[in-house]
Amino acid sequence: MNKHILINRTDAIGDVVLTLPMAGYLKELFPAAKVSFLGKAYTGPVIKCSEFVDEFIDYTQLLSLSDKEQASYLCAKDIDTIIHVFPNKHVAALAKKAGIKTRIGTTNRLFHWYTCNKLVKLSRKKSALHEAQLNLILLNPLGLKEVQPIAEVIRHNNFAPVVELPSKFAGLLDEGKFNLILHPKSHGSGVEWGLDKFKELAETLPANNYKIFITGSDKEQALLKPWVKTLPVNVMDLTGQMTLDELIAFIGRADGLLASGTGPLHLAAALSVHALGLFPSERPIHPGRWAPVGVKAEYMESGTDNLDGISVAMVADKINSWI
Repeated sequence: MNKHILINRTDAIGDVVLTLPMAGYLKELFPAAKVSFLGKAYTGPVIKCSEFVDEFIDYTQLLSLSDKEQASYLCAKDIDTIIHVFPNKHVAALAKKAGIKTRIGTTNRLFHWYTCNKLVKLSRKKSALHEAQLNLILLNPLGLKEVQPIAEVIRHNNFAPVVELPSKFAGLLDEGKFNLILHPKSHGSGVEWGLDKFKELAETLPANNYKIFITGSDKEQALLKPWVKTLPVNVMDLTGQMTLDELIAFIGRADGLLASGTGPLHLAAALSVHALGLFPSERPIHPGRWAPVGVKAEYMESGTDNLDGISVAMVADKINSWI
């Protein structure tokens, strides 16, 4: 029993990062168990950074198989427990079909009532708990009965890059300055601060103290190109130039990162570099639920449903306090 436990979270990077401490708790509860993580292909590099995850199972690859092959594939893994952190009707049905003995899900998904045999009452929208704490409530059937404080969640997150940073990127970092990453866009996952404010911040922070890097996806590269040309000379554009593995390694070597509630913010927090998240007060995207979790993680909250209440001066003061 509980020799091979599968965590199911087939959504975005930030969600995955906040789920990874679960693997640490499972290793503590069941030291001899194998812990695997089912996630989408693009989150694979993130999942592999957790020392507590023994195997990444690629959901994208799994979907390329026939229905019969999918069940056979999971069955061959000899998994005895699955935890549905992210409700996915297909995965829930597949886990039952594959004969996984213990299947844990929440009561607020109807399909869990006929695909899971361990149901946990959990309402995320109405809860005052952080997402990382809410995830761990799903371990109640496995013996974790108490709500875990954030400090304990951080302690169970052993996260580090698994790919060495290529020299072409490592050479850009300035050992004599504070290497700050600005990640202005969010792919719609967070309320954005505004390019005008990011520009003003870059102009406000002293160039003799900071080397600034702009990061973003391939799609964001084209969008940001005209804006990047207006930035000070101590700002370097890295949008669309890194794989996710390389971005993780670069964040880990930098000194700090500023972003709204998006994946790179949570990566920076997990990597124990300074991470400042900008959040609105509107539920369910407020910092009480989605603040970065890490030993050097911080956030600012606007007090409204947008980020207008967070000034450039406020952010600059906070970042300057890191030096």
